Amino acid sequence: MNGIFKRSLIALTCSSVLLLAACNDEDDGWRYSSSSNYLSEKTYNLDKMLGAASVKVMTYNMPNVLGQTKKATAMVFVPNKPRPANGWKIVVWEHGTVGIGDSCAPSNNAFNPRFKNMAESLLAQGYVIIAPDYEGLGTPGIHPYLNLSSAAKSAIQAVKAYKEHYGTQVNGAWMSVGQSQGGHGVLGTAEFSNNDANYKGTVAGAPASSLGYIISTVAPLAIQNLLQGENAGLVTKGTAIEVYAELLAYAAYTTVGVKAYEPRFNYQEIFQDRSKPIAEYAEGTTGENGLCLAELHDKFADDIRSYLNENTNKTVLDYPGLAGEFQENPTVKKFLADNQPATKKINTPVMIIQGTNDMAVPYVVTDTLQKGLKNLGTNVTFVPAQGASHTQAIVDKNPELVAFIQQYMPAQ
Repeated sequence: MNGIFKRSLIALTCSSVLLLAACNDEDDGWRYSSSSNYLSEKTYNLDKMLGAASVKVMTYNMPNVLGQTKKATAMVFVPNKPRPANGWKIVVWEHGTVGIGDSCAPSNNAFNPRFKNMAESLLAQGYVIIAPDYEGLGTPGIHPYLNLSSAAKSAIQAVKAYKEHYGTQVNGAWMSVGQSQGGHGVLGTAEFSNNDANYKGTVAGAPASSLGYIISTVAPLAIQNLLQGENAGLVTKGTAIEVYAELLAYAAYTTVGVKAYEPRFNYQEIFQDRSKPIAEYAEGTTGENGLCLAELHDKFADDIRSYLNENTNKTVLDYPGLAGEFQENPTVKKFLADNQPATKKINTPVMIIQGTNDMAVPYVVTDTLQKGLKNLGTNVTFVPAQGASHTQAIVDKNPELVAFIQQYMPAQ
């Protein structure tokens, strides 16, 4: 395997959001307390949600990756139904990749259709939904993209803030659901909540793991099959460019996100000279005004097309993306060593939804993950979505998702 191909594969694996942080409140010494988690609320007016009596943006305190108390935001959806006598039960939604700039925060945008589909189903059952933006998204500071601990704390502190403010209106019981970036985030939320009797379980859509296996075995086959499919007319011409551009965007977000807790980390050295200026669009000029996913993807895609026009004897995989041996960078190496999910038993039930045609998080990897969790003693319900892509699986299996939540935490 040539060096350029290997570097390209590493960029590919970044798309799978496989740089995760295993976490447990007993192991990492996290002991956060604040006299006031809840800060304020304002009405959200950018979109409509069927079945919601109100949609607000809550501001609350949380510990950031540097151990400081910082503001964070979360959308809160209250169902248009009578409040149960014993109070509202809560489902937390942990979202997928949007970018790291403040303008990318879900609370600053219209609803993602996949989230809207699920949220309307849960509101109809009578659950309150809390949807954190995550640390640094829509609030000061760089978003530590793919930091599982940060995502988990964003969720846990949002729930604490809501309970703190609304008191007896809230039952106390809660669960979490997430997809893509949020899929691995909810595994962290579950681990951090192992000692919380009010936490009842989680649903993880396409949670990612096993970066080394992806690089050495799965990614080479996936990218080769995609290019062969294009040549044979089985895949739309240009699909490889679109896929590879998105993968490089994920790689940029991942490396920029490290700066949230390693401010001196020079992520630019991870990229080759041609792609380095494009990767910098992920950070922007301040770390808070970077491009969102669609725009950053288009920047990379346009440059890949230009490169191929200039080098007609080259393929997509020759594009100068990541530089050198990505995994040997000391900061990245430590990050990878520390960030493998699902290495501990989760005490509450876990549902894992996985598309069989997922090109970002391959089915075989998630199947290995769920078997490993079962071997640790976790109660895992594994739900394959036949023929579904990375983003479609959780939509296809929405009825199973809702039924799982109802089973372990009835709304009424």
